[in-house]
Amino acid sequence: MKEGKIVTQNQEIAVVGAGIVGATTAFYLAKKGYSVTIYDEGTGQATAAAAGIICPWLSQRRNKKWYHLAASGAKFYPELMTDLGESLTDSAIYQQVGTLLFKKNEKLLLKLEKLAKERRETAPEIGDLTIVASDQLHDYVPILNSSQAALFASGGARVDGELLTRKLIEQAVELGATFQQGKVALTIDAENQLFVQSKKYTQVVLAVGAWLPELLEPLGFTVDIRPQKGQLLCLDIPEETTNWPVVMPDGEKDIIPFNNGKIIVGATHENDKGYDLTPTAPELKLMLAEASELAPSLKQAIQVSTKVGTRAYTSDFSPFFGQVSECPQLYVASGLGSSGLTTGPIIGKMLAQAIHQEETELDFADYPVADYVVDRENK
Repeated sequence: MKEGKIVTQNQEIAVVGAGIVGATTAFYLAKKGYSVTIYDEGTGQATAAAAGIICPWLSQRRNKKWYHLAASGAKFYPELMTDLGESLTDSAIYQQVGTLLFKKNEKLLLKLEKLAKERRETAPEIGDLTIVASDQLHDYVPILNSSQAALFASGGARVDGELLTRKLIEQAVELGATFQQGKVALTIDAENQLFVQSKKYTQVVLAVGAWLPELLEPLGFTVDIRPQKGQLLCLDIPEETTNWPVVMPDGEKDIIPFNNGKIIVGATHENDKGYDLTPTAPELKLMLAEASELAPSLKQAIQVSTKVGTRAYTSDFSPFFGQVSECPQLYVASGLGSSGLTTGPIIGKMLAQAIHQEETELDFADYPVADYVVDRENK
């Protein structure tokens, strides 16, 4: 995309969805001087119910384009925090505390260490890598009790999705954006003019995650997106947890310490629950039991609350973002799945750059919208 100074006056842009992608897009568009209106229904948003681990370098997913996106997202976080005026050493939103990751046996752990060292050559953000023996785990997280060693990556971080999106929206509004809560409908006239709630916009960004089919299918598009339910358990323990690293057991139930004794455990990955947002005791009980195998004292923790959100997945588990070819004024992003907090901010930044006709960090062609959003008339 070509760089150039773009006149932003009289260009009204609607951002539908105030999750991590939409909030970041709105923030950067507002910084560039656009007139931005943010629409959000506020129901089931994955980001608001999310606490994430930023450590994509230890993932063993084979999708290289996904890894490139996730690694770029992790690298982008310090820049985002600086743009938001957040401290890089003392923020409730994002903190590099390191990551402890476990594998089933020593052979697999050493294999992971080798992969991490290779990736560090192009992603120095991963930081120092250390194999932590089982009898040294207490030095990192005092409540851990395991006979297994773990790999520690000092560049790993934790992020509070709810606090991050709130800060992004607040900053966007301070920069002149407007926020409207409620359900919306999108319409396109015969001349490809875009309307949200009967108001015409120069461009529209749909960052509604699993709800993208609901907005696009009435307009004649088929959308390859399915919802996945995720539940988190919020605990409180008497220990001082501020500098504890995040913990990734060999499975999907992570342990994420925040400040002042707050521990998040999760999350579930429920593919058959649709858009249901009801906390369910059996899944929460099982999740706590799995986490307690590694940290037994969590059984006695105070259960403060639960969070439930809906993630968006494509059939091949790949994300997509960019313009809809049949309507170039329309931008969409979805399919981020459980890596939304890692990849969402960089996608939002790039969408704002694309609208402003600036160079972007990644090539949108590697994450093609046309593979997942298809006009039924031209299919």
